[in-house]
Amino acid sequence: MWFRNLQLYRLGQPFGLSAEALDRRLRKQAFKGCSRMDLAASGWVPPLGRYGEQLVHASNGYFMICARKAEKIIPASVVRQLLDDRVAEVEAAESRDVYRREKLRMKDEIMIDLLPRALTRNADLYAYIDTRSGYVVVDTPMPSRAEDLISQVRSSLGSFKATPVRVKRTCMNTMTQWLNGERRLPQGFELGQECELKHPDPNHGIVSCKHQDLLTNEVRNHVRSGKYATRLAIRWKERLSCVLQDDLSIKRLYFEDVIREAECETEAGDPASRFDLDFSLMTLELAEFLPRLLKALGGEEIEE
Repeated sequence: MWFRNLQLYRLGQPFGLSAEALDRRLRKQAFKGCSRMDLAASGWVPPLGRYGEQLVHASNGYFMICARKAEKIIPASVVRQLLDDRVAEVEAAESRDVYRREKLRMKDEIMIDLLPRALTRNADLYAYIDTRSGYVVVDTPMPSRAEDLISQVRSSLGSFKATPVRVKRTCMNTMTQWLNGERRLPQGFELGQECELKHPDPNHGIVSCKHQDLLTNEVRNHVRSGKYATRLAIRWKERLSCVLQDDLSIKRLYFEDVIREAECETEAGDPASRFDLDFSLMTLELAEFLPRLLKALGGEEIEE
């Protein structure tokens, strides 16, 4: 189970629950699916999917969890067409106009009629709690979805103090200084071949570079003209690469072959064992990478 996008959270206090105790808490809000008349439903499912029953997959102090959200698919265009047809029938039969309040009632009736027959779409969202270092790592490119998961954990536990990780210097300034040579990248880090540069004045445009040497004068001239880096590709120790965003989101995380080779060299004959191996390799690698990245960005800002 290899994460592709990271949203980072800092726990406000040590996580005191064991994997078994956390599982019991989450089980009270286990996913049950949408009933015939539900438009959406959410809950916890086993991270191992059909290969597991536990709602918490634990390995070396890392607890993986998985939230599932189900939504009924009712296209707005279908509802709109059915509503238009029903309004036209009433106006023709009764020779009168149908106004807003009555249209809203008709729309509700259409939704109630369609719900039991609608298809359901499921979306799973994975995260893990690092009980040693006090981080929560959510696998999503969207901060809003990460917030939904944190809120769901908070609802299941009653209290869960977790806030987005902050650094002492803004990511935008540090990434820009790496590009213009004002600040050297720490040992082990190097620039990738992608960045996005944006000027504070919207009229001065946005420059997007891909598959390009970022140390060229062409890129630095954009920085000297006043543009700031809002997205930057970086590599670390030839072990992983990612695209760092100015909001501290990590996207397109890729673990290099040197890590994948360790996976291939280890025997794991069944899907559950393979999942556990991947999870262990990933968390151990991120446990080394994330603190070094935060230090490279000026150090984590811890709330008192």
